[in-house]
Amino acid sequence: MQSYFWVILHGSLLTIGVSLLALLVAILFGLAGAAAKLSGRPILVGLATFYTTIIRGIPDLVLMLLVFYGGTIGINTLLEKLGSEATVDIEPFTAGVLTIGFIYGAYMTETFRGAILSIPKGQMEAAWAFGMSRLQTFLRITLPQMVRYALPGFTNNWLVLIKATALVSLIGLQEMTYLAKQASAATRSPFMFFLFTGALFLIYTSISLAVLRRVNARYSLGAKRGTL
Repeated sequence: MQSYFWVILHGSLLTIGVSLLALLVAILFGLAGAAAKLSGRPILVGLATFYTTIIRGIPDLVLMLLVFYGGTIGINTLLEKLGSEATVDIEPFTAGVLTIGFIYGAYMTETFRGAILSIPKGQMEAAWAFGMSRLQTFLRITLPQMVRYALPGFTNNWLVLIKATALVSLIGLQEMTYLAKQASAATRSPFMFFLFTGALFLIYTSISLAVLRRVNARYSLGAKRGTL
């Protein structure tokens, strides 16, 4: 029985890997989506709005299966029409990372957009008046303040994203939820293994909360002093 617990614990490392890489993808999609929505260009605003509306309206499981099965079929069909004999197989790890990142990029889009809108526009206009480029203004003025405003929503999205990694077990990725299900089937003791898996998720989310609270305190320090 103990060997199964060690196998699940080892599989939790894969869960962490999927979570962190999916978070990176989500941040990139979120920044791109927020920039598009704030660009003022109708085409970009429309595409970003369509993206966030569709993603938030379709269950995560359906999107996971669409990317894993439909994505492979779509790419291979396209290659066939282009006259190529090559075939592409999307492995479960890649499908899980891209799908979860793509899904939570929609939520990050709204988080980042709201954070940027919370920053007084006069600060950016003053930076431009001093000769700063848009990139310099973003890195020196917008980004530090955006992090502070975005952290509460970012924290919620990250916690939900970690738990969403359990869905990748349905496409064959051998992370801890998949291994817990295999151990339960082999020993007919599902309660112990799923309870252990739930405890691991709780540990990871608790550690994440502690770290993000420290980050939030650090970025809020200047704001708190400014109100004294």
